Amino acid sequence: MKMLFKRDFIMVAIGQIISLFGNAILRFALPLYLLRETDSASLFGIVTACSFIPMIVFSLLGGVIADRKNKRNIMVILDFVTAAVVLLFYLALGKAPVVPLMILTLMALYGISGAYQPSVQASVPLLTEKETLMKGNAVINTVSTLSGLLGPIAGGVLFGSFGLSPVLFISIACFILSAVMEIFIHIPFEKRTEEKGVLRTAASDVRECFLYMKKENPDLLSVLIVIAFFNFIFSAAMVVGIPAAVVSILKMSDVALGLTEAAMGLGGLAGGIIAGSADRKLKLKNGWIVLAVCSVTAFIMAAALFEPVPERAGYFIITAASFAAMCASSMFGVFVLTAVQSRTPPHLLGKIMAVIISVSTCSQPLGQAFYGVMFDLSAERAYIVMIGSSVASMAVALGSKKVFGKLR
Repeated sequence: MKMLFKRDFIMVAIGQIISLFGNAILRFALPLYLLRETDSASLFGIVTACSFIPMIVFSLLGGVIADRKNKRNIMVILDFVTAAVVLLFYLALGKAPVVPLMILTLMALYGISGAYQPSVQASVPLLTEKETLMKGNAVINTVSTLSGLLGPIAGGVLFGSFGLSPVLFISIACFILSAVMEIFIHIPFEKRTEEKGVLRTAASDVRECFLYMKKENPDLLSVLIVIAFFNFIFSAAMVVGIPAAVVSILKMSDVALGLTEAAMGLGGLAGGIIAGSADRKLKLKNGWIVLAVCSVTAFIMAAALFEPVPERAGYFIITAASFAAMCASSMFGVFVLTAVQSRTPPHLLGKIMAVIISVSTCSQPLGQAFYGVMFDLSAERAYIVMIGSSVASMAVALGSKKVFGKLR
């Protein structure tokens, strides 16, 4: 454990707490502001779907850049750029149409996040020893979910009490503070010569990455396909369904939604801690069981929306189920990332991380748009949508048993 807590690793972890806290309050407040302004689950789903598209594209570019440029510099520049984007949004708010402005801002924020995360994930193996890699990933996952836990609580209180402006100012301060601190981090870096243009280099690197996965880790591609299907069916339903259920169906407050999303962050935190402490007992072949547990939580949420269930009781059931879903998802994510990192050559690490992020999330925008429409059409019987998500995601989980069984 001593090798795990080197100075540079600790600074990366602290930088993640600050930066991701700023991100968390934004990702909570901006979509909620749109939902409050329009009262449309369809529009909410479409806007959040559009915001995910740049994340997919820029994850791949971020992976290419992470393997060729100094990862510290990437983090510093992107944190400063994020602060600038939020400032521009604040200056334009009230002067530009809210829906196009929200789409452009969320697309920019998610795109920057997509380019940022491969550098963070690729830095972990460089700052930890091989025997502590699982714990290192668990720490990064834990601090990320800690930010996800505190962000919605703070965002809910600030937005509900004072409106959007304080959320924007605090997030700007977080990104600037994180960028300044990251300037003093040292991450091992070996400069590579560039013989082609940026786009040709990117295309060549991504092709090299897929060829490596096809020849050296073919079963990993099958796992990524399973995750993509599961994100379309389950994750997208959670992203759209939980805010729609809490705010539009159960008529709860902004603070209540913040507490629900904080419970999700707490679940992710618990999952990261469990993964770090039980790293030798987790088996990737049992990954389908984790997906099945997530499917069950969707059914529990559906039951909470039945008409005989009191609104407050339904709210607490959804909050508890959200905690369980994120706990299971967090454990699964930590183990999959560690398994990939431990088998990937350093010069491909950033690209492999980027491919995992891109492939696993590529189907989520379509799912979010789909569920937005479905929740609008089934506003009085939203539980039908959640039951459908539960049944379909359980089918994917059971069907993936053979895929996970092939992995060692």
